[in-house]
Amino acid sequence: MSQTHKYIYLDHNSTTPMDSRVLEAMLPFLEVNFANPSSTHLFGQSVNEKVIQAREQIAYIINAEPNELIFTSGATEAINIAIKGVAESYSIKGNHIISVSTEHKAVLDTCKDLERKGYECTFLPVKSNGLIDIAELEKSIRPDTILVSVMFVNNETGVFQPIKEIAALVHEKGVLFMTDATQAVGKMEIDVVDLDIDLLCFSGHKMYAPKGIGALYIKQRGNKVKLTPQIHGGGHEQGLRSGTLNVPGIIALAKACEVASLEMGQNQQHIAQLRDFLEAELLKLPNTALNGSSKNRIFNTTNICFKGQDANVLIGRMKNIAVSNGSACSSAVVESSHVLKAMGINEEDAFASLRFSLGKYNTIEDIETVINRIKELTELNF
Repeated sequence: MSQTHKYIYLDHNSTTPMDSRVLEAMLPFLEVNFANPSSTHLFGQSVNEKVIQAREQIAYIINAEPNELIFTSGATEAINIAIKGVAESYSIKGNHIISVSTEHKAVLDTCKDLERKGYECTFLPVKSNGLIDIAELEKSIRPDTILVSVMFVNNETGVFQPIKEIAALVHEKGVLFMTDATQAVGKMEIDVVDLDIDLLCFSGHKMYAPKGIGALYIKQRGNKVKLTPQIHGGGHEQGLRSGTLNVPGIIALAKACEVASLEMGQNQQHIAQLRDFLEAELLKLPNTALNGSSKNRIFNTTNICFKGQDANVLIGRMKNIAVSNGSACSSAVVESSHVLKAMGINEEDAFASLRFSLGKYNTIEDIETVINRIKELTELNF
């Protein structure tokens, strides 16, 4: 697969195109092998065997055991099941949850919902580079803290936190550790055993699989993590996520994990070269600045402030180029990025910032076109 000349897509942290090999693997389970895997007849059981194989393949990419995964509709659902499930299961110990001010809204809004129900949540600040202060985290942990949730890779800046160090500290205090790894799985090596992660969430559509499928890793080796089910109605997925399995999505996610495992190294090299070239050229423009750490960052993302510009205007005038400004929009309100503001970036500069998130199908020609177009637009606007 390659990008068409009509459209240049640099918004892969939002969603990715489906890999043609993933689509090919998925199609028979829409057309022919459509049986419900929970059915007891041979047709259903043959499909169930494929689900079992898929679960093994998906578990492999994060070094989990197959029985430590439950399938969800995506990371948002997985996050809700994990945080709310912990909150209810461990309420005897306490009602305090710690997260970070730059987390995805799926985590922030879930925590805020729990606050309305009597739980206490601490949202850690970040430094100007987007990293948390480990000492601040340690001070925030209390006897009644039951969960710490820290995003693996930030979706807007690409900044990644020292997950292994954080997990070790959290466990030393006798607290569960969760990470939203939506922007990390499939892009970088992740070993839940080595990192000592209790709960991990991810989505298929960030790694060239379709929308509507994701997974939640729940540690079952050693100190098992217990969750109170949030969705009832049939006892599927070990009773933690009832509902007929999305078999085509599961098969697709497994194929995406297989492809990612095989091609991770070459994808990292290819995409990093393009990202570094794009970033270097754009930062040569006057009144530009990089948002977030340049070192502790995933290879496919750059977030750049074009001071004095309006990011929404730039996006609208790029026409055939897809990038993001990281803002949350509704019919009535456009808000600047909560991630950038948490890093100390003022409202004006947050509105002037663009996120570029590259993928494996991007080419050097794509990047050169984007650079030239942004040069034209920024010169026009000054």
